[in-house]
Amino acid sequence: MRNIYLAFKFSLSYFSRLPISFEKEDDLSQKSILSGMLLFLPLVGLILGGIVSLLFGLLSSLSWYGATVASVGYMMLYGFIHTEAVIDLFDAIYAAHAGKDPYKVIKEPTVGAIGVLYGVSFLILKLSGMVWLFTHGIMVEFVAVVVISRLSLLILILFHDFNSSFLTQLKEALEYRDLLLLFALFGIVGTIVSLYFIPLLIVGVILSFLLSIYFASKLNFVNGDLLGATLEGVEILLFLLIGILMV
Repeated sequence: MRNIYLAFKFSLSYFSRLPISFEKEDDLSQKSILSGMLLFLPLVGLILGGIVSLLFGLLSSLSWYGATVASVGYMMLYGFIHTEAVIDLFDAIYAAHAGKDPYKVIKEPTVGAIGVLYGVSFLILKLSGMVWLFTHGIMVEFVAVVVISRLSLLILILFHDFNSSFLTQLKEALEYRDLLLLFALFGIVGTIVSLYFIPLLIVGVILSFLLSIYFASKLNFVNGDLLGATLEGVEILLFLLIGILMV
């Protein structure tokens, strides 16, 4: 039971900026904790989505301004780590076009102008999508998307091979059976809440595969930045799809 609790805390601390602390004796390298940390990832998305929905509920009288605050709040809650991944990814891709080693470039602490421009573009697209959803009262589907994007990420961890020792360790800790049970659980609960959940989940998984394979073909390796950029891309595309379907 303690390992489950530690795995939940580890997931919150790693995938969000919620204030989480650990004791010195806590061993987070155990396989069961690493596996649990990943399996709690969709729940972290659900928590963040719930907090943002509550925030917009409090600010809904401000219309688009309240929606903008809530949207930025969502990205602040996960520390913009996926937006940073977009910047690093495209910086490396365009460096590869110039004959540079994309792996070395993606590890550098500095980024080029192209990476920044892509990061800003993704930011604008994502914020615009969330503001549109919020101002049209489409909160349930917003929460569904932030859960689905993280469920899709778990499949990618099983599917890809990584040049990162930590990601390889996470992959080895993740069990197919546990992942199937997790998908079944969220599939049942999600369908009860929204009839759109399963179609969005199917589309989200397909998009995550396509985006990750495309990015991997440009870099010739897979790392955490690629996964983070894929998550951002999936959420933006699903927000757009929901907008199109509900116009």
